[in-house]
Amino acid sequence: MEANENTREGLSPEARRRLLGIAREALIEVVHGRPLPAGPVDDSELQGHLGAFVTLKRGGNLRGCIGQFTAEAPLYRTVREMARASALRDPRFPPVRPEELDKITIEISVLSPMRRVTDPMREVELGKHGIYIKRGYRSGTYLPQVATDHDMSKEEFLSSCAAGKAGLPPDSWKDPATEVYVYTADVFSE
Repeated sequence: MEANENTREGLSPEARRRLLGIAREALIEVVHGRPLPAGPVDDSELQGHLGAFVTLKRGGNLRGCIGQFTAEAPLYRTVREMARASALRDPRFPPVRPEELDKITIEISVLSPMRRVTDPMREVELGKHGIYIKRGYRSGTYLPQVATDHDMSKEEFLSSCAAGKAGLPPDSWKDPATEVYVYTADVFSE
């Protein structure tokens, strides 16, 4: 799971537009009960095997968010799959209905590789880093934008992720037996 933090600038505006279009097309198709588009995408920026999350919002409120940290497939295929999963498989919400489609906006977070940190209070940078907290079979993550969207302090960010996402005690991130990783994300939306 460990890797060096990605230092690339992010996707070009054109690649971002294409990925948002791919996610929108996938969302429409799966909500109408049709298979995901299967065709390849001829764009070198979208061929890398990067993790990604697709977040669906309705009226500014979360409507679904699923992603994966690593990918066995090119980025465009990962985004298609995560758009489907966010629409149909987020256990916090019922599946998206066709009549909701025009009210939903899509946000994509393309992730850098993760790296483990040993001193979260010193090494986590709010607004820059997403966190992944793991202990045993329990784990949870917050994307980088969660801290700034909810005006969290660093301690609130770590404690809320540990308790609310990983199902661990709020201060478990302070225990060396709990693994804390950071990653960055190239975040863009419709």
